[in-house]
Amino acid sequence: MSLVIVGSVAFDALETPFGKTDKIVGGAATFAGLAASYLFDKVKLISVVGEDFGEANMRILTARGIDVDGVEVVPGGKTFFWSGKYHNDMNSRDTLVTELNVLADFDPKIPASYQDCEYLLLGNLTPQVQIDALRRLNSKPKLVVLDTMNFWMDVALEDLKTVLKQVDVLTINDAEARQLSGEYSLVKAAEVILDMGPRYLIIKKGEHGALLFGEGQVFSAPALPLADVFDPTGAGDTFAGGFIGYLAKVKSVNFTNMKNAVIYGSALASYCVEQFGTERLQNLSKEDIEVRIQQFISLTKFDI
Repeated sequence: MSLVIVGSVAFDALETPFGKTDKIVGGAATFAGLAASYLFDKVKLISVVGEDFGEANMRILTARGIDVDGVEVVPGGKTFFWSGKYHNDMNSRDTLVTELNVLADFDPKIPASYQDCEYLLLGNLTPQVQIDALRRLNSKPKLVVLDTMNFWMDVALEDLKTVLKQVDVLTINDAEARQLSGEYSLVKAAEVILDMGPRYLIIKKGEHGALLFGEGQVFSAPALPLADVFDPTGAGDTFAGGFIGYLAKVKSVNFTNMKNAVIYGSALASYCVEQFGTERLQNLSKEDIEVRIQQFISLTKFDI
């Protein structure tokens, strides 16, 4: 039994009010894989990088026990690169550079050793790539989680609707939920989106937490108030990795475990934003994570 993550492994260059970086390792699969590795020990990645990615950067993943046999290295190719500048409120940003490079022709290949996949996270990629990855598995995983964005709603809506019929959990932000559903109320939006196929929906609200819908129930998780947010890049992917990593760990999918998974994902995401890129996620301990979990419990527990 394994947890397979399909997504980008990339280079980022970032500028925030706290400083700036040159090229550092990023990408949805990178953040999600690192987060999941703290909760589950059989994490496998499917992605593509260029020859410029190098062994030293690959060791960021393998040092956490992550299987990278599914990460294709294109000889002479260049790795996907994104550069962005965050505004003072850290909630908005400007994209400065996007170079798809080898990601433009990404065709997900499933190694034979990945066919034991019971938990699958489809990171934010073209819906057609997500569909291809699902089709190439010999059997449907126990749980499929999908992340997407407003861009695919604009340019590939029909393909997105096709893949939504095949997944169990969709994670999107509040603006994307409104766009996909055509409803402003998030409760009404959730009803529309759940009718499209997913059994559960997570609506991420950034510094205002997340909402979980499913089984006729709703759960609202707070975001942990942090004094300093250095870099929000990858927080959503970290959340998704922690979420599915927890469910793979407990081996049971129900609304109670989903609620716990949301809290674990939120806890890991709260660490992610404390340093640039993957720095903080490379050096966590189980004790660190449990401290954050207890902080979330204290934040929401009360007696009447």
